[in-house]
Amino acid sequence: MRARYPDAEGFVERGGVKIGYEVFGNGAPTVVFAPVDPIVHSGAWKAQVPYLAREFRVITIDPRGNGRSGRPQSPASYTDTEFVADTVAVMDACGVDRAVIAGISFSGWISLLTAAWHPDRVLGVVAIAAAAPEIGPWPAGRTEYNFDEPLGTEEGWAKENRHYWLRDWAGFNEFFFGELFCEPHSTKQREDAVRWAMQTSPETVLAHEDRPPVVSGREDTERLLRDVRCPVLAIHGDQDRCVPLSWSERIAGLTGAGLLVLEGAGHCPQAREPVVVNHAIRDFADRFRPGPASPRRWARPLGRRRRVLFLSSPIGLGHARRDLAIADELRTLHPDLQVDWLTQHPVTELLAKRGERIHPASAFLASESGHLEGECAEHDLHMFRAARRMDEILLSNFMVFSDLVADEHYDLWVGDEAWDVDYFLHENPELKRAPYAWLTDFVGWLPMPDGGNQEAALTADYNAEMIEQIGRFPRLRDQAMFVGNPGDVVPDGFGAGLPPIRDWVGQHYQFTGYISGYDPAAVADRAAIRAELGYRSGEKVCLVTVGGSGVGAGLLRRAVAAYPAAKRLVPELRMVVVAGPRIDPATLPSHDGLELHGYVHDLYRRLAACDLAVVQGGLMTTMELTAAQRPFIYVPLRHHFEQNFHVRHRLDRYRAGRCLDYRDTGPESLAQAIAEEMGRPVRYRPVETDGAARAAAYLAGLI
Repeated sequence: MRARYPDAEGFVERGGVKIGYEVFGNGAPTVVFAPVDPIVHSGAWKAQVPYLAREFRVITIDPRGNGRSGRPQSPASYTDTEFVADTVAVMDACGVDRAVIAGISFSGWISLLTAAWHPDRVLGVVAIAAAAPEIGPWPAGRTEYNFDEPLGTEEGWAKENRHYWLRDWAGFNEFFFGELFCEPHSTKQREDAVRWAMQTSPETVLAHEDRPPVVSGREDTERLLRDVRCPVLAIHGDQDRCVPLSWSERIAGLTGAGLLVLEGAGHCPQAREPVVVNHAIRDFADRFRPGPASPRRWARPLGRRRRVLFLSSPIGLGHARRDLAIADELRTLHPDLQVDWLTQHPVTELLAKRGERIHPASAFLASESGHLEGECAEHDLHMFRAARRMDEILLSNFMVFSDLVADEHYDLWVGDEAWDVDYFLHENPELKRAPYAWLTDFVGWLPMPDGGNQEAALTADYNAEMIEQIGRFPRLRDQAMFVGNPGDVVPDGFGAGLPPIRDWVGQHYQFTGYISGYDPAAVADRAAIRAELGYRSGEKVCLVTVGGSGVGAGLLRRAVAAYPAAKRLVPELRMVVVAGPRIDPATLPSHDGLELHGYVHDLYRRLAACDLAVVQGGLMTTMELTAAQRPFIYVPLRHHFEQNFHVRHRLDRYRAGRCLDYRDTGPESLAQAIAEEMGRPVRYRPVETDGAARAAAYLAGLI
């Protein structure tokens, strides 16, 4: 799932070659991303588009040779002149007279060339690691081997060779993008780039390599750069192994450009350091915004009301339930406290029913739940892979947060598994403007057994990056809280060469105990709740629910299919199915005597009143059942490492629930399990009831 989809898309055709483009937003000025080198496509700008499109009109162009554009095989079709003409043709098709043009590497040069040849069409240029031909020497590694001759080695830059490309295109791309993304922990960026490169062919990219030059040498290039009269911003990483920093320094000298040097960054900072690049492009484009700037407001500190911003993960409703409990305790300690929420559906539905203040910026958040629903097969959600593929959404949502807290003061930020905020704050610690507290109920990415060595290596790399971030900036989190107790932490390791998870968590977290999200006294009288819900004496109530996300439809259908057989085994059975806020109960099959509900507020009351529950393996629901001492069957999503490892470990520790594999939930099997567990006496380990108060006490000192 993309963080933002285009408002319009289309093609222009030039010389028989179709050029695809997409348009986002409608603000002024327009920012046009010039077509990149055909080894990739406009997906290279996925970290920029959602953010910039909130303020500007943004146009991306797929290069001839990749993406939605045509793939001519003649070198003459790939001259720099053609790429400039493609850029102008798309602007014409979109009705854009003048625009800010941005590009990276080859397209950085195309952006500058467009400004030189069409000064009336270009407001300004952002040139990232611009590859202006002949402007200076290539890095030594790139000139060590001849591109056209067969070589006796395939080591290193010897892979940048015509014959090797034709022999092993994938092998070249794995090496090449490893060099371009030289920063540690860049596995996802490399993976994206290789995937885009494999959407074209070596023959097509060779046609681009063999294109006739438009400049005759360094003097010609410098003359063209001196012709650029508009403002220019050059951005370059000082560890770039593809295009030397000296090239941007020379470009800045010739064009009068501002130069932003990113220390420690490689060739593609728009992907690896997107927050810095996004802010730089926005600030540059702001120079061309028509009309006066919007007024800003400031309040004297001693006159400000205390304000807390809660960032509550939308993956299910459990985070919001416990966050509300913490917020209520905080308001007891600070009666004047204003609590704002930056979150999204389905959490907003719960908050709205409570009358909480949802910050308007929440409307700009890209749907994390929607992404996971798109990643889910039938009761199968590979959570680690899905999270990896959510990078575009997480970055977009962090940018919403970043802009919000830059404009508004808060005394405290609380991130409940707000992975976007936690990651990008550690990547950009200078953006921290308030005390920040982190809250989670699991620590550590764990590989699924069938993921093999590759998944084990990737999860370990993610864990290692997190450990390094905390080690380098130990005080960025003013408070880190684990929702649970030390024994609830899994006894696994973070990966080869990394510490045991339990030891590391004990050193870096405070333990709140479990946070149930409701007052246990409110469900102490089960008989009264059952009477209120209309449950008759003698009925055996089986409640089926899959939480607040939309990934549990498969289990709901399995339970509905098992109802007739379960009814035969348990004649007193009353099955109540709660689909939640993101699954339409009308899409589920039904039977006589079966109840189907959508979203149910205060679901915990029904959980406490039931004789048996059938649920997914999510922590909040299973722990509410544990606290209420109710028998339950839980069915973890396949390939969901948190449900299969972290949650199951905790439930085993509490001696709670019966775990079923989804393969064992056919109608007869599930019906038999329901009959066996219905009303079974249980004696789970008691669940503490003061977790919210303990968490609030930790937070109160930060406000």
